[in-house]
Amino acid sequence: MIKLIIAEDQGLLSSALAMILGLEEDLEVVGIAKNGVEALELIEKHKPDICLTDIEMPLKTGLDLAEELKNQKPNVIILTTFAREGYFERAVKANVSGYLLKDTPTDELIENIRAVMKGKKFYSPELVTGLISQQDNPLTEREQEVLIAVGEGLSSKEIAEKLFLTAGTVRNYMSEILSKLDAKNRIEAVSIAKEKGWI
Repeated sequence: MIKLIIAEDQGLLSSALAMILGLEEDLEVVGIAKNGVEALELIEKHKPDICLTDIEMPLKTGLDLAEELKNQKPNVIILTTFAREGYFERAVKANVSGYLLKDTPTDELIENIRAVMKGKKFYSPELVTGLISQQDNPLTEREQEVLIAVGEGLSSKEIAEKLFLTAGTVRNYMSEILSKLDAKNRIEAVSIAKEKGWI
């Protein structure tokens, strides 16, 4: 029996998916979560084989969840309506077993679940195409570190202390980051870089 957890903040969708998967003799949905935090609690409790997760959820997104579960059980299959550049790159880095669009036919999803249990991976062709066409990360490793710290809510002074830089150097990095990302301010820069999977 393949044990599944579904993480999806749209109740109707998760219930329908659970019902459809539950009709298969070898599949059992052992829990449904409304966000990534609940999903982690259910995973700890039920030790499922696979976690089917949406991306955009409150408290902890599907990508955050996948990154936290990287290289450990359960296998993660992301179901998304978003063919957004950056999302797929993050999913691949998190070593997810599948990245599929929500309009994937049910029988195809079920076959993919079974195949994942045999060690295979599945990525929707539309999402792969998006990855190939997307531009490379323009930020240097140091600029990424600075921007991650900004995303954590640190001030320039705190970032300087954390990264062993002077406040002036942090300001220079920030200026360069805003220019590269064509962002109006620090918050927008963080938002752009996260959406594109650059931090």
